[in-house]
This record gives sequence, structure tokens and C-alpha cells, in this order.
Amino acid sequence: MACIFCDRLAAGDLAAENELAAAFPDAFPLTSGHTLVVPRRHEADYFALTPAEQTAMWRLVNTVRARIERELHPDGYNVGVNVGQAAGQTVGHAHIHLIPRYAGDVEDPRGGIRWIIPAKARYWEQA
Repeated sequence: MACIFCDRLAAGDLAAENELAAAFPDAFPLTSGHTLVVPRRHEADYFALTPAEQTAMWRLVNTVRARIERELHPDGYNVGVNVGQAAGQTVGHAHIHLIPRYAGDVEDPRGGIRWIIPAKARYWEQA
């Protein structure tokens, strides 16, 4: 079966790369600079990657973040990995989302990734 991330790796239009991983802009970015970091080897499950592949991916997260800082000057970041369908993974190739955040991009950013489960996002109101 074809993999859109493997196709992007083969096309070579990459934001950053190393021997085991590469980064490219998200095709459907949430914010300006939203980038995906993927292993070069096709593997759906982040936890099935080798320690070397995981390390290579996180090194690229830092490399891409430095470039985003220089070019876009965001006010914060969300960093996330969806593993499996129940977690919302829609592309069967492991990847890390690096999502720059900008003051005012949403009305109230509190809770960040907690909005994955909206009923539990506003934890500060449940105390």
C-alpha cells in the first residue's frame, strides 16, 4: 500500500534531514510552520522504532524548532505524537508534530493538548 509520507521522503523536498529521519511541512498545517518529523523507515508505531530512530527524530525536532524560531518567532509550541487509531493517528507512518503557537491563535490556549478529550480539558474548573 502506498504511504504519503514515504512518497514525500522520496520526493526529497525536506525541511531538514539526517541519516534516520527527515522533516517536512504538514500538508494541512494548523499554524504557520507546522512541521512533521518522520523516520525514514516505514513504521506506523512510534514505539516500534529503534532507539536510534527515535533519537534521530527528536534531534530534528530541535533543528526544525531553531529554524522556526529564526524565521517565524512563535510564542510557544505544541509537540505531539499520535500512536494508533484510538489516539487519532490517520497516517500509518510514525511522525512527530511540531506546531508553533502564536499569541491569539485561539481565544484561550489553556489546556493545550488536553483538548484531545474536550470534557477534561478545563481541569482548572474542576478543582
